[in-house]
Amino acid sequence: MSVFYRAVICTLCPCRCANRKEYQPVETFFFISPRYTEHVFASLPQMERGVAKILGGDPKGNNFLYTNGKSVIIRNIDNPAIADIYTEHPHQVTVAKYCPSGFYIASGDISGKIRIWDTTQKEHLLKYEYQPFGGKIKDIAWTEDSKRVAVVGEGREKFGAVFLWDSGSSVGEIVGHSKIINTVDIKQTRPYRLVTGGDDSSCAFFEGPPFKFKFTMSDHSRFVNCVRFSPDGTRIVSAGADGLIYIYDGKTGEKIGTLGGEKAHDGGIYAVSWSPDSSKLISASGDKTVKLWDVGSGTAVTTFNMGADVLDQQLGCLWQKDHLLSVSLSGYINYLDKNNPDRPLRIVKGHSKSVQSLTVHKSDGRNYIYSGSHDGHINILSSPSSCLVITLNPIRAHYWDAETGENDEFLGKGHSNSVVKMAVNDSNQLVTCAMDDTVRYVDVTKKEYSASDLLKMDVQPKCVSVSSGGLALAVCIGQVVLMKDKRKVFTLDNLGYEPEAGALHPGGGTAAVGGADGKVRLYSIQGNTLKDDEKILEAKGPVTDMAYSNDGAFLAVSDEKKVVTVFTVADGYAVKNDFYGHHAKVMCLAWSPDNEHFASGGMDMMVYVWTVSDADKRIKIPDSHRLHHVSGLAWLDEHTLVTTSHDASVKQWTLKI
Repeated sequence: MSVFYRAVICTLCPCRCANRKEYQPVETFFFISPRYTEHVFASLPQMERGVAKILGGDPKGNNFLYTNGKSVIIRNIDNPAIADIYTEHPHQVTVAKYCPSGFYIASGDISGKIRIWDTTQKEHLLKYEYQPFGGKIKDIAWTEDSKRVAVVGEGREKFGAVFLWDSGSSVGEIVGHSKIINTVDIKQTRPYRLVTGGDDSSCAFFEGPPFKFKFTMSDHSRFVNCVRFSPDGTRIVSAGADGLIYIYDGKTGEKIGTLGGEKAHDGGIYAVSWSPDSSKLISASGDKTVKLWDVGSGTAVTTFNMGADVLDQQLGCLWQKDHLLSVSLSGYINYLDKNNPDRPLRIVKGHSKSVQSLTVHKSDGRNYIYSGSHDGHINILSSPSSCLVITLNPIRAHYWDAETGENDEFLGKGHSNSVVKMAVNDSNQLVTCAMDDTVRYVDVTKKEYSASDLLKMDVQPKCVSVSSGGLALAVCIGQVVLMKDKRKVFTLDNLGYEPEAGALHPGGGTAAVGGADGKVRLYSIQGNTLKDDEKILEAKGPVTDMAYSNDGAFLAVSDEKKVVTVFTVADGYAVKNDFYGHHAKVMCLAWSPDNEHFASGGMDMMVYVWTVSDADKRIKIPDSHRLHHVSGLAWLDEHTLVTTSHDASVKQWTLKI
């Protein structure tokens, strides 16, 4: 991506002019050079209880993919830290599948749109877009020559379609079901066959092309969640909510038998995936197990016990070369170990819900990224190697090393609702506030929540800031709370304005509070109290965020009027510069360790890196998160910026400043 510098040119004269009140500035951008590189910490799959999650496999065996919100996430199967995100769907994406050539991916969304797009270029250019029916698409299948596509789902007038990939022309009719079709697959050898399974507890068998309905297989007693042909085309398996897996002949559709006798699993089965040699398959079930089957004997060779919690239900699986993957209701992606079925080789963790807050901390020579999400999860990633990830959820927490698979567990119970702000103090404590009306302190060296380190607020907190001497400031609805050494020591209420953001001076002597009225009020910290200094700073609009520079020399204030104002502390908080550039309100700020630059993120999905001494010198990162606004910013070092968004991803940017 290209980056430009801005020059502000007056509309009334050819010269530069700093008087923005008198003249309307016009932005002209001059090309400089690419100034940053991007690394993505991708989101997990978005999961729903009782709904199968399809993991798509790259036919070359290098990548796998899944969906979250409006995104399709492509991850390297050997190193899942390497990821790419496709974000061009206007609606929530439900399924994505590689074509057998590997050059294109077809993805479908809840509106019934199918987009077929390129996999070989970073831009993922759209090849074709179709709407085979109106309603949620639940599964996609390709013929082995990558020329025909079958889609099924929750159509209003029909539940499936099969068409030519380059023209959209129909090559058959998907009929034979009276309810929603959940799953479809096409035999990858000639003669082609197609099979579907649906909520009417039946499977339908088709011959073609053009594909014509032949007969119904009505062996299941409950929903059919998954049907799959073996790679060699000799067998079909169907898996259902009744816990049964049936085997059929791939050419004729004749029933051969079942796996596991009367029942394959004690719970509903959501997914199956064949081994490359067509001799074995794995199945994922709501009974919290994945089973490895020898199809010839019909017996389970290995049972992978994934846990005892409801979030350990298994809703998807994929057999990709030597990798056996499953996905839990929690969204965790498990790399299964045939030699040790009770301990996965690797568990890929992260966020599956929108990320609301972010901070960083250096410990033992390593930088750690802390990110908090809408569901109360807090993730910790180490950088720059990006291999260690620690995941805190409302029940328990883990850390894992993506290279070695080493695991450990955080203890205790965390936040139960959205984590809106966080910071690390000088005592190595992560201080977080959330919509569960609490402020929590977590010792990052002990990796353990403690019930005694929880402060209950009178009202919902919006922001938390920390300073030296054990001080912390919580800005709540209609209140400002000063805390010291994990205790509430002073509360300001009946303020006469609505506080929106707060910041403590690094030296601990001053608290700045920004309000919805566009004013910043300064308070002196005197012992355990806050004293109004009766000094008011003017922002351009309602305050959205604020932060002191690390050396305490400057205070940056962002507002809803798309402006960031920087005040010089030593000059009595005189205005140093106003920074214009965002096209929507600014949401968050973060100071670089060099105290000469700071970053701002906005509702316009843009990130700017500003130079304090020159408001016209900046780096612009457009569409840093293409689907949602930037919700958090933090610096790892003078050249590395981290951003978060409601797309549930964390991105790391290496800047050339």
